[in-house]
Parts: sequence; structure tokens; C-alpha cells
Amino acid sequence: MKSIKPQMLASAIGAAISISAANAAGISGDTVKIGVLADMGGVYADICGAGCVTAVEMAVEDFGGSVLGKPIEIVSADDQNKADVGAAIARKWLDTEDVDAITGLVASSVTGAVTEITKEKGKLALISTSASHAFTTKACSPYNAHWTYNVVALANGTVKPMVQSGKKKWFFITADYAFGHALEGVASKVVAENGGEVVGTARAPLGTTDFSSFVLQAQSSGADVVALANAGSDFVNSLQSAVEFGLTETTDVAGLLVFTPNAQALDPEVAGGMRLTTGFYWDLDDQTRAWSKRFKERHGSIPAMGQAGAYSMTTHYLNAIKEAGTDEAEAVMAVMKQNKPNDFFARNAYLRADGRMVHDMYQVRIKNGSERSNPDDIFEVEKVIPGEEAFGPMLDQCNFVASK
Repeated sequence: MKSIKPQMLASAIGAAISISAANAAGISGDTVKIGVLADMGGVYADICGAGCVTAVEMAVEDFGGSVLGKPIEIVSADDQNKADVGAAIARKWLDTEDVDAITGLVASSVTGAVTEITKEKGKLALISTSASHAFTTKACSPYNAHWTYNVVALANGTVKPMVQSGKKKWFFITADYAFGHALEGVASKVVAENGGEVVGTARAPLGTTDFSSFVLQAQSSGADVVALANAGSDFVNSLQSAVEFGLTETTDVAGLLVFTPNAQALDPEVAGGMRLTTGFYWDLDDQTRAWSKRFKERHGSIPAMGQAGAYSMTTHYLNAIKEAGTDEAEAVMAVMKQNKPNDFFARNAYLRADGRMVHDMYQVRIKNGSERSNPDDIFEVEKVIPGEEAFGPMLDQCNFVASK
């Protein structure tokens, strides 16, 4: 029989005591209340927005609408991609409306503000659509669960193979806020580690509609690859500008964060052939198709990965409440980390000690028009990227992890 290390035994006993004590608490306020906070009408509306509300509603309904004999309630709000607006909503929800967990969370600047409040209040942040890896590194918290993807997985999945194939000189057109900076920073590191170099960057404000000056800078840089470190309609507008100025005819253009609604909005002759990394594709197999069909019937479009992630994370959260016997945040998070999620979204998955949900990612190619059988036939899945390869090792940056 293998011996158990004292610190591991102490940690296990501590977790058991914490959960046991919390079991007596039951459900606070006699309701489990989930807040969905996202951009509902701006540049990121299509990638989470009302679709994340739909996904969470589906998860609650599929769970049965109640947990431990108490009803599950959903509230939602538009953060307008503004950190101060998101923070004000989060504080109101937690202070006066008895919200137990906040999900959605798209713009990393908003998520950073909200997770400071959830940490202060001892409530869970269930992050479905933010990209920055800060929430499991320098801005980590024992109350954060970061589900769908992050900038590390995007860079490892898209940038690394391109540099290794000989595309050594990179130029970045970057969203000028926390998410874009994080994506550019991690991707630049991957470029350098694989023998490439960054020859220039241009940073565009969120919601930019005219990318011509940024594209011209990229065009004159001599880069082998122009990387679009943005998302949503910013990605669509910057790629269209690249096509209009002939950049795509002479240089590879890489979308570092591309959601299915944005790829679907582009002319296949513009986007066809681009390779990218995603955490979910609706047409992967029978499981994903069955759930996505239900989602489309309710929402009107196929799901983006953050919306599928919101369903998966909400389901895992509710299962953890059921097992813990309480909605007390620390007890619920302990169960979420002990149990491996396993559903149409979460493949070979586990929630790491730092709050990062590690799971299979996918390298896909945007199909050309002649390959598509219907308007939703967008990606060809070319490679499954194992989660540990995509997300990399856990970094020793979280005090609450190191202390255990």
C-alpha cells in the first residue's frame, strides 16, 4: 500500500471538514441565484450575450429547475464592456439580490473588476468567455473557475505550429485593453521560444471600425504573419480591411480568437483556409450536434464556444451544490475541483487547483465556400489538442494554491 504524504492527508482532511461544516448551511436565501453578466449589444454580443443567458437557462432546465429542493433563479445584465458598469452590477447583485455566482464574463477588463468583488464577497466567478490567463495567475482567486479557453491555449494551438512551419516574422494588430495585451504578450513569447521574432505591433481601441491605418502598418512591416489579437466584430472588421488592402494576398493573416458567429459572418472567399484554435465546435460529433440543435431552436443560431462553455460550467456548478449539500462557495468549489466535468463540451477535463478548467481544444480550418454544405458548415476540425498541451502547466503564482 502506498503511503500518503502528511501534507496531502492534512489537505484532504481540511477539505472534508470544510465541506462537512458547510453541509449544515443548506441553501442561502432558499434560492440558488445565478447572474449572467455580459455584453448584450456591443462588439461581443454574438459570442456570449443573450446566447449565454439561453445556455444557462438550458442548463438549469436540464438539471430540473431546482437543487436540494430549492429553486434556481437566473438574472442577467448588460455590462456594456465597461469595467465600472460590470463592477456596479456585480456589487448590487451580491450585496442586495443574494446572487450566489456570476457567469458570462466576456471582456477581460470587466472580468478583472468583477472577480475582485466576488473574491471580497466570497462568491463564485464562473468565467465562460474571457480570454486573459490573469484569472488563474496574477489575478487568481479561490473563487474563480475559468472554463472555456484562454490566451495560452490560443497561442499554443495557433501560433506555435505556424512559427515551427517557417513563419518567423510576426506583426500584431491588437485590441487595446487587457485581453488584447494578454493575447499579444503570450503569443509573442511563443513566437520567440520557437525561433521567431515580432517585427511590430499596432493597438486599436475596442470597437474600431476603420482598421486601414493599422493594416498599412502591418503591410509595410515585412512580416510573414499578421496576427489579429482581437475578437468579435473587431476581428471581422480588421480582416475585411486586410482583404481590401490586399494584405491577405501577400501575407498570412492569423485570427487568434475567432468565434463561429464571426467566422460565419465573413465571406468564405475572405476567411476560407484560415486555421485557428477553438474550445468547441457544434458539428464535432453526435453529442455536440444534439445540444447545438436544441440551442439553435431556442436562440436562432449555432452556439459559440463561450455559450457552450456556460452550459457546461453551470451544470458542473449545480452538480457540485447537490453533492456538497450547500451553495456555500468554498464547499462548492472544493467539489467542483474534486469531480471531473464530463459532457458534450468538457472532454478529458478537470478543474485545476488554480481554477483553470483543462480540456481538449481543437485546431480547425475555416472552410472555403465550395466545401460548405449549409450556412452553419463553417469549420473542418483538423486536430484535437490535448488539454495539458494546450493550456500548459500550472504556474506557481497563486498564494491560495501554494499554501495548501
